[in-house]
Amino acid sequence: MFKLLPDRPGVEPLAEALRACRTHLIWAAVFSALVNLLYLTPTIYMMQVYDRVVPTGGITTLLLITAVAVFALGTLATLDWLRTRILIRAGLRLDRQLADRILARIIDMPGKASGAQALREFDAVRGAVSGQGVLALFDAPWTPIYLLACFLLHPFIGVLTLVGGIVLVVLAVMNERDARPRLKQAHDAQIDAYSAQQAVAEQAEVVRALGMRRAGIARQLRQRRAAADRQADAQFTGGRYTGAIKFLRLLLQSFSLGLAAWLAVEGQLSPGAIIAASVLLTRAVAPIELLVGAWPSLVAARAGWKTLTDLFEGTADVDRPTTALPAPRGRLALEAVSVRLPGTEQPQVRGVTLQLEPGETLGVVGPSGSGKTTLARAVAGALKPTSGTVRLDGAEFEAREGDELARFIGYLPQVPSLFAGTIKDNVSRFAGATGTPPSEVDRLAVTAAQAAGAHEMILRLPDGYDTVLGPYGAGLSAGQAQRVALARALYGDPVLLVLDEPNSNLDQDGEAALMTAVRDAAARGAAVVIVAHRAGVLARVDRLLMLNGGAVVAEGPREQVLARMRGATSEEAAGR
Repeated sequence: MFKLLPDRPGVEPLAEALRACRTHLIWAAVFSALVNLLYLTPTIYMMQVYDRVVPTGGITTLLLITAVAVFALGTLATLDWLRTRILIRAGLRLDRQLADRILARIIDMPGKASGAQALREFDAVRGAVSGQGVLALFDAPWTPIYLLACFLLHPFIGVLTLVGGIVLVVLAVMNERDARPRLKQAHDAQIDAYSAQQAVAEQAEVVRALGMRRAGIARQLRQRRAAADRQADAQFTGGRYTGAIKFLRLLLQSFSLGLAAWLAVEGQLSPGAIIAASVLLTRAVAPIELLVGAWPSLVAARAGWKTLTDLFEGTADVDRPTTALPAPRGRLALEAVSVRLPGTEQPQVRGVTLQLEPGETLGVVGPSGSGKTTLARAVAGALKPTSGTVRLDGAEFEAREGDELARFIGYLPQVPSLFAGTIKDNVSRFAGATGTPPSEVDRLAVTAAQAAGAHEMILRLPDGYDTVLGPYGAGLSAGQAQRVALARALYGDPVLLVLDEPNSNLDQDGEAALMTAVRDAAARGAAVVIVAHRAGVLARVDRLLMLNGGAVVAEGPREQVLARMRGATSEEAAGR
């Protein structure tokens, strides 16, 4: 059974957001009640015209009841407009309450695909709250009121409405039963198609260079067609039920007119009740028809809400309050750290234990696939170990809030991963967006670029620090992007520096600047971890750690580890 707010840890922000919208929803429900009562106006007006005005020729009475009807209908239109505006504002408040928290959870979500979909799911929820879905739910409870009015008009009219309503409900239930799996399949197929399109767009240059345009287009078209076919199947199914419901409603309206006319001929109803019977029956079954039409959006919102609850439950630690700790000095400790990435069976890092003091430099080496990059990501706080603990000055990484921890860590990933924005934005980690004074951002960005030896290079760009980059740092060469990413890692003088293949795209001058930056960072007391294949950047590290198969095979002072590696190589050669 689906619960709006499951009793699970981590979903508290969702409850807070709903409470923030509670007043809007209450007023929308009140206005819906008034609107549905005022929908009786045409029925009462017609009965008065046929039963009082026509027989007596009372023009004054006609004018008076017409004025009352106009006022009532005007009030109805105003209230209907107001409840729509209230629900739109409820959707906006929901967005203000949750959008930033969802974005924060997406960043910490272990599964990228589910995280990337979360905002789209949230938009489905917000659309249902501010659209016809909630209005249909608010109008549905008033069907019994109109049914009662039909019985008061005449029992036969009430029975006709009741039977017709039951048939419509059965059709609605059948529609939901048949549409739910089809809508889910269409929804999942659309997600797959959009993901594939985005992946190809992000790697368009590689696709063109490798002659994969036609293959990529054919693959995308297959996925789009599959998604479109599933969506069409769901729409065809829903269309059949919608058409049947509309036919039945029109048939009921006609039957109600005929039945009321027969009752009027028999003297059991007044002539005014003939039209009133049709109007009442229409209003009694209209919420059911509206609910059927809004059902796909309600199903999408239900699925979206479940995705959000799973997302918040899976990232419950994000909002966990933490005690403010003093700034660390840079003492790093790994205690039996193991990492197994999602979707893999074997861990990429196995039981790594090490300690690094402030000012020490550690080089991490090993063959491709040995777990070096995964270890660097764990040390940088980019991913959480599957088991074991990473500590900074004795405190677990989780003891500090994510952004607070990141202030003390400088991370240069294997791929520079720059973002759309200016050079200054990228170097400063977009600090200006969080309210840091522009003068402070400028000063720290320039200082970091100078420490990375990238200041002169940046000044030679067309607009210097204000040069605008495209997505993924488009506009810079690979070497330039790596030097800007190094400056970003050094921003704010972090006490822990993690550099993954920092010289892979650097020329001789860039590598010299890198070595200077590492030496200066260590001299001011930062602990430095460097993952590298090329030996040049490891020439001056204090210690080496060698990985193989995710496990540590050697660790200690640089010369000792190198001697051990040379000895192992000699023994292997002798064995041959």
